[in-house]
Amino acid sequence: MDAGRVVAIAQNVFRETIRDRVLYLVMVFAVAMLGAIVLIPQVANQAHNKIIADLGLAAIHFLLLVVAIFVGTGLVNKEIERRTVYVLIAKPMSRAEFIVGKHLGLSALLSVLLAMMTAVFLLSLRVVQAPISPWAVLWATVFTFLELVLIVAAALLFGVFTSPILATLYTIALFIMGHTSRALLQLSRLVEDTGFGKVFEVIYLVLPDLERFNLRDAAVYGQIPPPTQLLGDALYGLIYTVLLLILTALVFARREF
Repeated sequence: MDAGRVVAIAQNVFRETIRDRVLYLVMVFAVAMLGAIVLIPQVANQAHNKIIADLGLAAIHFLLLVVAIFVGTGLVNKEIERRTVYVLIAKPMSRAEFIVGKHLGLSALLSVLLAMMTAVFLLSLRVVQAPISPWAVLWATVFTFLELVLIVAAALLFGVFTSPILATLYTIALFIMGHTSRALLQLSRLVEDTGFGKVFEVIYLVLPDLERFNLRDAAVYGQIPPPTQLLGDALYGLIYTVLLLILTALVFARREF
């Protein structure tokens, strides 16, 4: 795999997505935080700081998730519709390089958006003098990024073999199941039907456990998980993302143009 060709694809994705004016999301987030700072203290005198922090982290997660899913599922299909994929594949570029470049480009954009939103968020916390640890917030945003990177890989996988609409629905379903599979597994263990429990065990093992990356609630209360847990969850996310990219490259390699 040639790093230069991968970087070239990533830079192209980054520039094209920036032209779609996704940076306006930072302005939307800033306005939302300003509204929260003004309105929430009027309706929640005691716990307004934690409510503002909770809403801010949730808004960052939601806005970037929208970008990851809706842009990620169309990255490959857009090239096919424009027929630019024929030019790219005809060059001395492997399909794996094409997929990895697309993934890195969108991941880089998400990292920039996340950094800008986090800066706005921390500034908002400082304005309201919220007693919330910035380090806890930073760890929460780091793991939000790991989740987004995994979601982008899943969106690319679905996008290479189906339409953008179906790919979007599949990715949303994966996101929902990834955040509920652990709870469903615990619920199934309370049921006497062993077959029912086995089904949810398989679902839990196959689908990504996205709750591993949810440190937002802990951040609101200034809590940081132990280093061993952080390292284990980070490795889990990276390994799962790499596996998804390998599978995406294999599926894309079998597709005829």
